[in-house]
Amino acid sequence: MSANEKIEHLERKMETRHIQMISLGGVIGTGLFLSSGYTIQQAGPIGTIIAYLLGAIIVYAVMLCLGELSVAMPYTGSFHVYAKDLISPATGFTVAVLYWLTWTIALGSEFTAAGIIMRQWFPHVPVWIRSLLFIILIFLSNVFSVRIFAESEFWFAAIKVIAILVFIVLGALAIVGIIPMKGYQHAPLLTNLTKDGWFPTSFGGVFTTMLTVNFAFSGTELIGITAGEAKDPEKTLPKAIHTTLWRLIIFFIGSITVMACLIPYRQAGVSESPFVHVFKLMGIPYAADIMNFVVLTAIISAANSGLYASTRMLWSLSNEGTIPRRFAKTNRRGIPVIALALSMIGGILSLLSSIYAADTIYLVLVSISGLAVVIVWMAIALAQINFHKRFLASGHQLSELKFRTPWYPIIPWFAFIASLASCLLIWFDPSQRIALYCTIPFVIICYCLHHFYAKYQHRAK
Repeated sequence: MSANEKIEHLERKMETRHIQMISLGGVIGTGLFLSSGYTIQQAGPIGTIIAYLLGAIIVYAVMLCLGELSVAMPYTGSFHVYAKDLISPATGFTVAVLYWLTWTIALGSEFTAAGIIMRQWFPHVPVWIRSLLFIILIFLSNVFSVRIFAESEFWFAAIKVIAILVFIVLGALAIVGIIPMKGYQHAPLLTNLTKDGWFPTSFGGVFTTMLTVNFAFSGTELIGITAGEAKDPEKTLPKAIHTTLWRLIIFFIGSITVMACLIPYRQAGVSESPFVHVFKLMGIPYAADIMNFVVLTAIISAANSGLYASTRMLWSLSNEGTIPRRFAKTNRRGIPVIALALSMIGGILSLLSSIYAADTIYLVLVSISGLAVVIVWMAIALAQINFHKRFLASGHQLSELKFRTPWYPIIPWFAFIASLASCLLIWFDPSQRIALYCTIPFVIICYCLHHFYAKYQHRAK
Protein backbone atom coordinates (compact mmCIF):
# COMPACT_ATOMS: atom_id res chain seq x y z
CA MET A 1 0.00 0.00 0.00
CA SER A 2 1.39 3.42 -0.90
CA ALA A 3 1.86 6.02 1.78
CA ASN A 4 -1.13 8.12 0.72
CA GLU A 5 -3.53 5.38 -0.42
CA LYS A 6 -6.67 4.81 1.62
CA ILE A 7 -8.22 1.33 1.71
CA GLU A 8 -11.30 -0.03 3.49
CA HIS A 9 -9.91 -3.24 4.93
CA LEU A 10 -6.90 -5.51 5.31
CA GLU A 11 -6.68 -9.11 4.04
CA ARG A 12 -9.87 -11.13 4.63
CA LYS A 13 -8.73 -14.42 6.22
CA MET A 14 -10.88 -14.85 9.33
CA GLU A 15 -13.65 -17.43 9.48
CA THR A 16 -16.72 -17.45 11.74
CA ARG A 17 -15.06 -19.71 14.33
CA HIS A 18 -12.09 -17.33 14.53
CA ILE A 19 -14.27 -14.25 15.04
CA GLN A 20 -16.39 -15.92 17.72
CA MET A 21 -13.33 -17.06 19.65
CA ILE A 22 -11.53 -13.72 19.27
CA SER A 23 -14.56 -12.02 20.80
CA LEU A 24 -14.60 -14.59 23.60
CA GLY A 25 -10.85 -14.21 24.06
CA GLY A 26 -11.24 -10.50 24.66
CA VAL A 27 -14.14 -10.97 27.10
CA ILE A 28 -13.13 -13.99 29.20
CA GLY A 29 -10.08 -12.86 31.13
CA THR A 30 -8.76 -12.44 34.63
CA GLY A 31 -11.89 -10.45 35.55
CA LEU A 32 -13.99 -13.62 35.52
CA PHE A 33 -11.34 -15.99 36.84
CA LEU A 34 -9.99 -13.78 39.63
CA SER A 35 -12.28 -10.82 40.40
CA SER A 36 -15.76 -12.32 40.16
CA GLY A 37 -15.72 -13.23 43.87
CA TYR A 38 -15.30 -9.55 44.74
CA THR A 39 -18.41 -8.67 42.69
CA ILE A 40 -20.45 -11.29 44.57
CA GLN A 41 -19.24 -9.80 47.84
CA GLN A 42 -20.27 -6.29 46.77
CA ALA A 43 -23.71 -6.99 45.27
CA GLY A 44 -24.67 -10.26 46.95
CA PRO A 45 -25.44 -13.52 45.06
CA ILE A 46 -28.81 -12.58 43.54
CA GLY A 47 -27.68 -9.00 42.93
CA THR A 48 -24.58 -10.18 41.03
CA ILE A 49 -26.61 -12.52 38.82
CA ILE A 50 -29.05 -9.67 38.03
CA ALA A 51 -26.16 -7.27 37.32
CA TYR A 52 -24.52 -9.72 34.91
CA LEU A 53 -27.84 -10.44 33.20
CA LEU A 54 -28.48 -6.71 32.70
CA GLY A 55 -24.92 -6.29 31.46
CA ALA A 56 -25.38 -9.11 28.94
CA ILE A 57 -28.57 -7.50 27.62
CA ILE A 58 -26.83 -4.12 27.24
CA VAL A 59 -23.89 -5.69 25.41
CA TYR A 60 -26.21 -7.64 23.10
CA ALA A 61 -28.07 -4.43 22.24
CA VAL A 62 -24.74 -2.76 21.39
CA MET A 63 -23.73 -5.76 19.27
CA LEU A 64 -27.01 -5.61 17.32
CA CYS A 65 -26.23 -1.96 16.52
CA LEU A 66 -22.68 -2.87 15.56
CA GLY A 67 -23.99 -5.71 13.39
CA GLU A 68 -25.97 -3.44 11.10
CA LEU A 69 -23.02 -1.08 10.73
CA SER A 70 -20.38 -3.79 10.26
CA VAL A 71 -22.29 -5.71 7.60
CA ALA A 72 -23.19 -2.54 5.69
CA MET A 73 -19.63 -1.12 6.01
CA PRO A 74 -17.15 -3.92 6.85
CA TYR A 75 -14.09 -1.75 7.51
CA THR A 76 -11.03 -2.57 9.60
CA GLY A 77 -11.19 -0.55 12.83
CA SER A 78 -14.87 -0.19 12.07
CA PHE A 79 -16.45 1.77 14.90
CA HIS A 80 -13.79 4.48 14.78
CA VAL A 81 -14.72 5.02 11.11
CA TYR A 82 -18.45 4.92 11.91
CA ALA A 83 -18.05 7.50 14.67
CA LYS A 84 -16.03 9.72 12.34
CA ASP A 85 -18.45 9.53 9.41
CA LEU A 86 -21.77 9.33 11.29
CA ILE A 87 -21.19 11.52 14.37
CA SER A 88 -18.16 13.80 13.85
CA PRO A 89 -14.46 13.50 12.95
CA ALA A 90 -13.50 14.61 16.47
CA THR A 91 -15.69 11.89 17.99
CA GLY A 92 -14.09 9.31 15.71
CA PHE A 93 -10.63 10.42 16.83
CA THR A 94 -11.62 10.38 20.50
CA VAL A 95 -13.22 6.92 20.24
CA ALA A 96 -10.10 5.54 18.57
CA VAL A 97 -7.73 7.04 21.14
CA LEU A 98 -9.84 5.80 24.06
CA TYR A 99 -10.09 2.31 22.62
CA TRP A 100 -6.39 2.15 21.76
CA LEU A 101 -5.54 3.32 25.27
CA THR A 102 -7.85 0.70 26.82
CA TRP A 103 -6.10 -2.21 25.17
CA THR A 104 -2.62 -0.72 25.57
CA ILE A 105 -3.14 -0.40 29.32
CA ALA A 106 -4.53 -3.92 29.36
CA LEU A 107 -1.38 -5.15 27.61
CA GLY A 108 0.82 -3.69 30.35
CA SER A 109 -1.20 -5.30 33.12
CA GLU A 110 -1.30 -8.66 31.30
CA PHE A 111 2.49 -8.64 30.88
CA THR A 112 2.86 -8.15 34.62
CA ALA A 113 0.24 -10.74 35.51
CA ALA A 114 1.84 -13.38 33.26
CA GLY A 115 5.22 -12.90 34.91
CA ILE A 116 3.67 -13.26 38.36
CA ILE A 117 1.59 -16.34 37.43
CA MET A 118 4.66 -18.14 36.03
CA ARG A 119 6.52 -17.53 39.28
CA GLN A 120 4.83 -20.62 40.73
CA TRP A 121 6.62 -22.84 38.20
CA PHE A 122 9.82 -20.83 37.67
CA PRO A 123 10.50 -19.15 41.04
CA HIS A 124 14.20 -18.49 40.37
CA VAL A 125 13.69 -16.76 37.02
CA PRO A 126 13.36 -12.94 37.37
CA VAL A 127 9.91 -11.51 36.65
CA TRP A 128 11.19 -9.30 33.82
CA ILE A 129 12.56 -12.32 31.93
CA ARG A 130 9.25 -14.16 32.28
CA SER A 131 7.38 -11.07 31.09
CA LEU A 132 9.81 -10.61 28.18
CA LEU A 133 9.20 -14.17 26.95
CA PHE A 134 5.48 -13.48 27.10
CA ILE A 135 5.89 -10.21 25.17
CA ILE A 136 7.85 -12.00 22.41
CA LEU A 137 5.21 -14.73 22.15
CA ILE A 138 2.37 -12.23 21.73
CA PHE A 139 4.31 -10.12 19.23
CA LEU A 140 5.18 -13.16 17.08
CA SER A 141 1.56 -14.31 17.14
CA ASN A 142 0.52 -10.99 15.59
CA VAL A 143 3.39 -10.15 13.25
CA PHE A 144 3.38 -12.99 10.70
CA SER A 145 -0.18 -13.12 9.38
CA VAL A 146 -3.73 -12.50 10.53
CA ARG A 147 -4.39 -16.21 9.94
CA ILE A 148 -1.72 -17.20 12.51
CA PHE A 149 -3.13 -14.70 15.00
CA ALA A 150 -6.70 -15.94 14.46
CA GLU A 151 -5.73 -19.60 14.76
CA SER A 152 -3.65 -19.09 17.91
CA GLU A 153 -6.42 -17.03 19.49
CA PHE A 154 -8.95 -19.72 18.62
CA TRP A 155 -7.02 -22.33 20.64
CA PHE A 156 -6.15 -19.99 23.53
CA ALA A 157 -9.82 -19.07 23.89
CA ALA A 158 -10.88 -22.73 23.50
CA ILE A 159 -8.90 -23.68 26.63
CA LYS A 160 -10.77 -21.03 28.64
CA VAL A 161 -14.13 -22.11 27.28
CA ILE A 162 -13.47 -25.77 28.12
CA ALA A 163 -12.32 -24.85 31.65
CA ILE A 164 -15.48 -22.81 32.30
CA LEU A 165 -17.77 -25.52 30.92
CA VAL A 166 -16.06 -28.14 33.14
CA PHE A 167 -16.46 -25.79 36.12
CA ILE A 168 -20.17 -25.29 35.41
CA VAL A 169 -20.85 -29.02 34.95
CA LEU A 170 -18.91 -30.09 38.06
CA GLY A 171 -20.44 -27.19 40.02
CA ALA A 172 -23.95 -28.21 39.01
CA LEU A 173 -23.24 -31.78 40.16
CA ALA A 174 -21.95 -30.42 43.49
CA ILE A 175 -25.01 -28.18 43.92
CA VAL A 176 -27.37 -31.18 43.74
CA GLY A 177 -25.11 -33.31 45.94
CA ILE A 178 -23.68 -35.77 43.40
CA ILE A 179 -20.16 -34.47 44.06
CA PRO A 180 -19.46 -34.04 47.81
CA MET A 181 -18.24 -30.62 49.02
CA LYS A 182 -16.08 -29.98 52.07
CA GLY A 183 -18.05 -28.17 54.78
CA TYR A 184 -21.43 -29.43 53.55
CA GLN A 185 -23.29 -32.34 55.13
CA HIS A 186 -25.94 -32.29 52.42
CA ALA A 187 -26.48 -30.89 48.93
CA PRO A 188 -25.98 -27.07 48.95
CA LEU A 189 -28.80 -26.56 46.43
CA LEU A 190 -29.78 -22.85 46.26
CA THR A 191 -29.43 -22.10 49.99
CA ASN A 192 -26.48 -19.71 49.66
CA LEU A 193 -28.40 -17.52 47.20
CA THR A 194 -30.93 -16.31 49.76
CA LYS A 195 -29.83 -17.34 53.27
CA ASP A 196 -28.57 -13.80 54.03
CA GLY A 197 -31.56 -12.20 52.33
CA TRP A 198 -32.26 -11.54 48.68
CA PHE A 199 -30.12 -8.39 48.62
CA PRO A 200 -27.85 -8.45 51.70
CA THR A 201 -25.91 -5.38 50.52
CA SER A 202 -29.14 -3.59 49.38
CA PHE A 203 -30.52 -3.51 45.84
CA GLY A 204 -28.28 -0.51 45.14
CA GLY A 205 -25.34 -2.90 44.95
CA VAL A 206 -26.69 -4.10 41.60
CA PHE A 207 -26.23 -0.64 40.11
CA THR A 208 -22.91 0.28 41.73
CA THR A 209 -21.38 -2.90 40.28
CA MET A 210 -22.83 -2.35 36.79
CA LEU A 211 -19.73 -0.56 35.53
CA THR A 212 -17.56 -3.42 36.81
CA VAL A 213 -19.83 -5.86 34.99
CA ASN A 214 -19.64 -3.83 31.78
CA PHE A 215 -15.85 -3.83 32.06
CA ALA A 216 -16.01 -7.63 32.36
CA PHE A 217 -17.97 -7.75 29.09
CA SER A 218 -15.63 -5.40 27.23
CA GLY A 219 -14.10 -7.19 24.29
CA THR A 220 -17.32 -8.28 22.61
CA GLU A 221 -16.98 -5.26 20.33
CA LEU A 222 -13.86 -6.91 18.86
CA ILE A 223 -16.32 -8.45 16.39
CA GLY A 224 -16.46 -4.99 14.79
CA ILE A 225 -12.67 -4.66 14.70
CA THR A 226 -12.43 -7.95 12.76
CA ALA A 227 -15.00 -6.81 10.16
CA GLY A 228 -12.32 -5.72 7.70
CA GLU A 229 -10.49 -9.05 7.86
CA ALA A 230 -13.47 -11.41 7.95
CA LYS A 231 -14.20 -13.81 5.11
CA ASP A 232 -17.65 -13.14 3.70
CA PRO A 233 -18.61 -10.58 6.42
CA GLU A 234 -22.31 -10.66 5.41
CA LYS A 235 -22.49 -14.21 6.80
CA THR A 236 -19.72 -14.45 9.39
CA LEU A 237 -20.49 -11.28 11.36
CA PRO A 238 -24.24 -11.90 11.95
CA LYS A 239 -23.48 -15.46 13.10
CA ALA A 240 -20.92 -14.18 15.61
CA ILE A 241 -23.20 -11.40 16.86
CA HIS A 242 -26.29 -13.57 17.29
CA THR A 243 -24.34 -15.96 19.53
CA THR A 244 -23.17 -13.13 21.80
CA LEU A 245 -26.07 -13.21 24.24
CA TRP A 246 -26.18 -16.94 24.87
CA ARG A 247 -22.38 -17.13 25.15
CA LEU A 248 -22.37 -14.42 27.82
CA ILE A 249 -25.25 -16.09 29.67
CA ILE A 250 -23.64 -19.54 29.63
CA PHE A 251 -20.06 -18.56 30.45
CA PHE A 252 -20.56 -15.61 32.78
CA ILE A 253 -23.97 -16.03 34.38
CA GLY A 254 -23.58 -19.82 34.48
CA SER A 255 -20.24 -19.70 36.30
CA ILE A 256 -21.34 -16.82 38.57
CA THR A 257 -24.46 -18.79 39.56
CA VAL A 258 -22.35 -21.84 40.42
CA MET A 259 -19.99 -19.71 42.53
CA ALA A 260 -22.88 -18.00 44.33
CA CYS A 261 -24.50 -21.37 45.13
CA LEU A 262 -21.32 -22.98 46.45
CA ILE A 263 -19.50 -20.09 48.19
CA PRO A 264 -21.26 -18.11 50.96
CA TYR A 265 -21.16 -14.52 49.74
CA ARG A 266 -19.25 -13.26 52.80
CA GLN A 267 -16.42 -15.67 51.94
CA ALA A 268 -16.26 -14.59 48.32
CA GLY A 269 -13.42 -12.16 47.75
CA VAL A 270 -10.13 -11.72 45.96
CA SER A 271 -7.79 -13.70 48.24
CA GLU A 272 -7.91 -16.52 45.69
CA SER A 273 -9.76 -17.36 42.50
CA PRO A 274 -13.33 -18.54 43.23
CA PHE A 275 -12.69 -21.24 40.63
CA VAL A 276 -9.73 -22.54 42.65
CA HIS A 277 -11.74 -22.28 45.87
CA VAL A 278 -14.61 -24.37 44.49
CA PHE A 279 -12.26 -26.99 43.04
CA LYS A 280 -10.50 -27.28 46.40
CA LEU A 281 -13.85 -27.78 48.18
CA MET A 282 -14.53 -30.60 45.71
CA GLY A 283 -11.20 -32.16 46.62
CA ILE A 284 -9.82 -31.94 43.08
CA PRO A 285 -6.03 -32.47 43.23
CA TYR A 286 -3.69 -29.83 41.83
CA ALA A 287 -6.59 -27.35 41.63
CA ALA A 288 -4.28 -24.36 42.02
CA ASP A 289 -1.90 -25.57 39.26
CA ILE A 290 -4.76 -26.35 36.89
CA MET A 291 -6.39 -22.95 37.36
CA ASN A 292 -3.05 -21.12 37.20
CA PHE A 293 -2.53 -22.70 33.78
CA VAL A 294 -6.03 -21.67 32.71
CA VAL A 295 -5.52 -18.12 34.04
CA LEU A 296 -2.17 -17.90 32.24
CA THR A 297 -3.93 -18.99 29.04
CA ALA A 298 -6.59 -16.34 29.70
CA ILE A 299 -3.87 -13.72 30.07
CA ILE A 300 -2.15 -14.78 26.83
CA SER A 301 -5.49 -14.79 25.01
CA ALA A 302 -6.53 -11.35 26.32
CA ALA A 303 -3.15 -9.83 25.45
CA ASN A 304 -3.23 -11.46 22.02
CA SER A 305 -6.65 -9.92 21.30
CA GLY A 306 -5.55 -6.64 22.89
CA LEU A 307 -2.51 -6.20 20.68
CA TYR A 308 -4.60 -7.05 17.62
CA ALA A 309 -7.32 -4.54 18.58
CA SER A 310 -4.94 -1.68 19.41
CA THR A 311 -2.94 -2.27 16.23
CA ARG A 312 -6.04 -2.18 14.00
CA MET A 313 -7.37 0.94 15.70
CA LEU A 314 -4.06 2.75 15.18
CA TRP A 315 -3.96 1.55 11.56
CA SER A 316 -7.51 2.80 11.05
CA LEU A 317 -6.62 6.26 12.41
CA SER A 318 -3.71 6.44 9.99
CA ASN A 319 -5.65 4.99 7.06
CA GLU A 320 -8.33 7.65 7.54
CA GLY A 321 -5.67 10.37 7.54
CA THR A 322 -6.41 11.40 11.12
CA ILE A 323 -2.76 10.74 11.97
CA PRO A 324 0.13 10.53 9.43
CA ARG A 325 -0.50 7.87 6.78
CA ARG A 326 2.92 6.26 7.23
CA PHE A 327 1.58 4.44 10.29
CA ALA A 328 -0.83 2.50 8.04
CA LYS A 329 1.97 0.84 6.08
CA THR A 330 1.62 -2.95 5.84
CA ASN A 331 4.09 -5.71 5.07
CA ARG A 332 3.66 -8.22 2.24
CA ARG A 333 1.44 -10.35 4.49
CA GLY A 334 -0.99 -7.47 5.04
CA ILE A 335 0.08 -6.80 8.66
CA PRO A 336 0.35 -3.11 9.71
CA VAL A 337 3.81 -3.57 11.26
CA ILE A 338 4.43 0.05 12.29
CA ALA A 339 1.09 0.26 14.09
CA LEU A 340 1.84 -3.14 15.65
CA ALA A 341 5.25 -2.02 16.91
CA LEU A 342 3.86 1.24 18.33
CA SER A 343 1.05 -0.59 20.12
CA MET A 344 3.53 -3.06 21.63
CA ILE A 345 5.77 -0.17 22.74
CA GLY A 346 2.69 1.44 24.31
CA GLY A 347 2.03 -1.78 26.23
CA ILE A 348 5.63 -1.89 27.47
CA LEU A 349 5.46 1.77 28.57
CA SER A 350 2.21 0.96 30.39
CA LEU A 351 4.03 -1.92 32.09
CA LEU A 352 6.84 0.42 33.18
CA SER A 353 4.38 3.06 34.46
CA SER A 354 2.64 0.39 36.56
CA ILE A 355 6.00 -0.34 38.21
CA TYR A 356 7.48 3.15 38.60
CA ALA A 357 4.43 5.44 38.70
CA ALA A 358 1.63 3.21 39.93
CA ASP A 359 0.03 5.90 42.13
CA THR A 360 0.22 8.71 39.57
CA ILE A 361 0.46 8.15 35.81
CA TYR A 362 -0.71 4.54 35.82
CA LEU A 363 -3.65 5.27 38.12
CA VAL A 364 -4.87 8.01 35.77
CA LEU A 365 -4.45 5.77 32.70
CA VAL A 366 -6.32 2.88 34.31
CA SER A 367 -9.14 5.20 35.38
CA ILE A 368 -9.53 6.56 31.85
CA SER A 369 -9.40 3.14 30.22
CA GLY A 370 -12.03 1.90 32.67
CA LEU A 371 -14.73 4.15 31.22
CA ALA A 372 -13.41 4.08 27.67
CA VAL A 373 -15.16 0.93 26.45
CA VAL A 374 -18.56 2.07 27.71
CA ILE A 375 -18.05 5.40 25.89
CA VAL A 376 -17.21 3.41 22.74
CA TRP A 377 -20.49 1.48 23.17
CA MET A 378 -22.37 4.79 23.36
CA ALA A 379 -20.69 5.92 20.13
CA ILE A 380 -21.64 2.66 18.37
CA ALA A 381 -25.31 3.07 19.35
CA LEU A 382 -25.43 6.74 18.30
CA ALA A 383 -23.65 5.97 15.01
CA GLN A 384 -26.26 3.29 14.23
CA ILE A 385 -29.11 5.74 14.90
CA ASN A 386 -27.53 8.29 12.55
CA PHE A 387 -26.75 5.64 9.92
CA HIS A 388 -30.36 4.47 9.89
CA LYS A 389 -31.62 8.03 9.38
CA ARG A 390 -29.04 8.81 6.69
CA PHE A 391 -29.67 5.52 4.85
CA LEU A 392 -33.38 6.27 4.53
CA ALA A 393 -32.84 9.96 3.74
CA SER A 394 -30.59 9.01 0.79
CA GLY A 395 -33.47 7.12 -0.85
CA HIS A 396 -32.58 3.57 0.20
CA GLN A 397 -35.02 0.99 1.52
CA LEU A 398 -34.44 -0.97 4.75
CA SER A 399 -34.94 -4.18 2.76
CA GLU A 400 -31.58 -3.47 1.11
CA LEU A 401 -29.73 -4.01 4.41
CA LYS A 402 -28.26 -7.50 4.78
CA PHE A 403 -28.47 -7.17 8.60
CA ARG A 404 -30.91 -4.90 10.42
CA THR A 405 -30.98 -3.89 14.06
CA PRO A 406 -34.36 -5.14 15.33
CA TRP A 407 -36.88 -2.90 17.08
CA TYR A 408 -35.33 0.32 15.79
CA PRO A 409 -35.06 2.85 17.46
CA ILE A 410 -35.74 1.12 20.81
CA ILE A 411 -32.63 -1.11 20.74
CA PRO A 412 -30.03 1.59 19.88
CA TRP A 413 -31.53 4.14 22.30
CA PHE A 414 -31.62 1.51 25.04
CA ALA A 415 -27.96 0.68 24.34
CA PHE A 416 -26.98 4.36 24.44
CA ILE A 417 -28.97 5.32 27.57
CA ALA A 418 -28.05 2.17 29.52
CA SER A 419 -24.33 2.64 28.73
CA LEU A 420 -24.53 6.31 29.74
CA ALA A 421 -26.31 5.38 32.98
CA SER A 422 -23.64 2.85 33.90
CA CYS A 423 -21.04 5.63 33.51
CA LEU A 424 -22.98 8.10 35.64
CA LEU A 425 -23.76 5.54 38.36
CA ILE A 426 -20.11 5.36 39.40
CA TRP A 427 -20.57 8.83 40.90
CA PHE A 428 -22.31 7.03 43.77
CA ASP A 429 -19.29 4.77 44.36
CA PRO A 430 -16.48 6.86 45.93
CA SER A 431 -13.88 4.19 45.11
CA GLN A 432 -14.61 4.51 41.36
CA ARG A 433 -15.41 8.22 41.16
CA ILE A 434 -11.85 9.07 40.10
CA ALA A 435 -12.63 7.52 36.71
CA LEU A 436 -15.02 10.39 35.96
CA TYR A 437 -12.53 12.99 37.21
CA CYS A 438 -9.86 11.64 34.84
CA THR A 439 -11.92 10.62 31.81
CA ILE A 440 -14.00 13.78 31.27
CA PRO A 441 -10.92 16.10 31.01
CA PHE A 442 -9.15 13.51 28.81
CA VAL A 443 -12.09 13.40 26.38
CA ILE A 444 -12.13 17.22 26.22
CA ILE A 445 -8.37 17.22 25.50
CA CYS A 446 -8.89 14.70 22.66
CA TYR A 447 -11.53 16.92 21.06
CA CYS A 448 -9.25 19.96 21.35
CA LEU A 449 -6.23 18.09 19.92
CA HIS A 450 -8.29 16.98 16.93
CA HIS A 451 -9.54 20.51 16.36
CA PHE A 452 -6.03 21.97 16.26
CA TYR A 453 -4.62 19.09 14.18
CA ALA A 454 -7.46 19.46 11.65
CA LYS A 455 -6.73 23.21 11.37
CA TYR A 456 -3.02 22.42 10.86
CA GLN A 457 -3.83 19.89 8.13
CA HIS A 458 -6.13 22.41 6.40
CA ARG A 459 -3.39 25.08 6.38
CA ALA A 460 -0.82 22.57 5.12
CA LYS A 461 -2.91 21.79 2.01
